[in-house]
Amino acid sequence: MVCRYHTHGQKTKANKLAVHYGVAIVKDMDIAKSQIKGKILEHLMKLGYEVREGNFSCLNVSNKDHIRTLYAARRQERESVERGFLNAKVYELIQYFADGSEVQPARIAPRLEEVRSGTWQADLFRLSTMLWSVPVSRGFGRRMRFLVWDRSNRKLIGLIALGDPVFNLKARDNWIGWDVQDRIERLCNIMDAYVLGAVPPYSHLIGGKLVAALVASKKLNEVFRRKYSKQVGLISKKAKNPKLVMATTTSALGRSSIYNRLKMDGRELYKRIGSTKGWGHFHIPEDLFQEMKVLLRSEGHAYPDLYKYGDGPNWRIRVVREAFNCIGLNQNILNHGVQREVYAIPLARNATRVLRGEVSRAGWELYSSKKIGEYCVQRWMVPRSERDHTYKFATRNQTLKNLIRNGH
Repeated sequence: MVCRYHTHGQKTKANKLAVHYGVAIVKDMDIAKSQIKGKILEHLMKLGYEVREGNFSCLNVSNKDHIRTLYAARRQERESVERGFLNAKVYELIQYFADGSEVQPARIAPRLEEVRSGTWQADLFRLSTMLWSVPVSRGFGRRMRFLVWDRSNRKLIGLIALGDPVFNLKARDNWIGWDVQDRIERLCNIMDAYVLGAVPPYSHLIGGKLVAALVASKKLNEVFRRKYSKQVGLISKKAKNPKLVMATTTSALGRSSIYNRLKMDGRELYKRIGSTKGWGHFHIPEDLFQEMKVLLRSEGHAYPDLYKYGDGPNWRIRVVREAFNCIGLNQNILNHGVQREVYAIPLARNATRVLRGEVSRAGWELYSSKKIGEYCVQRWMVPRSERDHTYKFATRNQTLKNLIRNGH
């Protein structure tokens, strides 16, 4: 690709954007490209990537602690953005987290509450994600968020969030048996669980399995039907009458222990269907991404301004690729090497047939929150509480300290 030169108007706009994002303006674009290229290479080497035969590689992507360090820059960006919100809300909302002494494992009973924008529940959801070791996305397109409460003490167990799935996911498409047209017509019947997890002290009791199992709850499917069953597609402009017959999720840190062997009535809820190939942009921090956008604009490139609702994360990757072309970096840098496990959660016994268009009526296999809770509590949470008493020593004050530490 040959980068185009800017017009006077485009140059003026680029200068303003550069000032906004703190990007130094230089008259010589070759110098600007060299500077951004140097910053990217320096950043990647700090993360532990090495140049091998002209390609970047990271030797420790199978180590979960090292994978967390790869997210460090993105996490720091999020913490900087959230600092004001944290200071304003944390002391008001910390009351909803439990002390270990308030948890009686045998009495844990989950209740799903839908999160609506602009409410204190939305603030609690946002605050709770700051406990995650991996920065949490806001999601794309359609979005459903839930708080999972413990009825026995009215404290927070964990979080669930589902959003529109990525358009291209080879493991998912091969497992279903989709071609491109199938995917275009019926991707609306899938949601991706991009947040699944428990907060302390429930996380010490394998509460993540309980939260994950609730994706197969009747309550969650009812919310989907109410919100989206009669919507017209924003991209296709067609009424597709979607049915949530399957959800997907990917493990954030390589192999997952939460989703493995997660069953109800002998039925495997989470089916491992493959893994990602290790391509993405999470290891490119926001400040460098903004510099790339300014550079492309100053070169008269349209990509930075082509994002529209429905493009999802693919737009960001396209911008980075075009910027790499401009500055002479190998696109293989986008291969960060972290291969995430991909899971399918069929919510109907004939989910794949519905998704292939072979049948129209779904044979639902959903459970009440009560039944899911009773099973998970007896199968995992009570036995863990008897073997490991760590949960008893978890305190609200420690959760507060973790939140404050993560936000500063």
